[in-house]
Amino acid sequence: MHGTKAIYLRELGAYVRSPLGWVIAAVLLLVDGILFQTQALSGQQLSAIVLERFFWSTSGVVMIASIALSIRLIAEERQNHSIVLLTTSPVRDAAIVAGKFFAALTFLGIVLALSLYMPLMIKVNGKVTAAQIAVGYTGLMMLGAASLAIGIFASSLTRQQLVAAVLGAAMLTLMVMLFPLAKRVDAPLRDILSELDLWWVHYQNGFMRGILNLKDVIYYVAVTYFFLLLSVKTLEAKRWH
Repeated sequence: MHGTKAIYLRELGAYVRSPLGWVIAAVLLLVDGILFQTQALSGQQLSAIVLERFFWSTSGVVMIASIALSIRLIAEERQNHSIVLLTTSPVRDAAIVAGKFFAALTFLGIVLALSLYMPLMIKVNGKVTAAQIAVGYTGLMMLGAASLAIGIFASSLTRQQLVAAVLGAAMLTLMVMLFPLAKRVDAPLRDILSELDLWWVHYQNGFMRGILNLKDVIYYVAVTYFFLLLSVKTLEAKRWH
């Protein structure tokens, strides 16, 4: 636990002190604001539809930002050869991955909190509830957590951040495209692929519409755990190698 906390504070401090972290945050908020203005607020629409469009556009920005925030976490350590200090220290690989993951998730949560004024504007001027907003942001955080875990796994595979970005984006795209792919195959494979999809089934049909389903929560927790476990096993394999 002590090792996880130390790495968490170190990585969170790196995000806060680094211009890159705030550049990613600024770009995320800028793009989110532009999409909110051009799509969510375009025309006369019901406030619930406006809120759905906000969470629809923000989810895409969150996935891209998650990959951008996570690709450096392990790849940069290898590039700077500081990974040797981590792997030879009395800190388990699981603690290293957990500390880095929770630091990135905390920073992502801070950035999302800065965007809260947009749905609050919808609430003031329309008829949406605080529960709908809370469920939507819960979905964004869970989608972001899964995307960060995918990015960390990609970062653990290589020392080049650009390669990690390509791998992370490819895996994330594949996870998002499982539902469209499922429409082209027969049951029971169709049902399996649909349930494994990262966005269409568990986010768009649930969190985005203010619906909190236990199965969606379990799905995102499972995906996050799975890719973090893969990251730990990759570090262990490279340590022994």
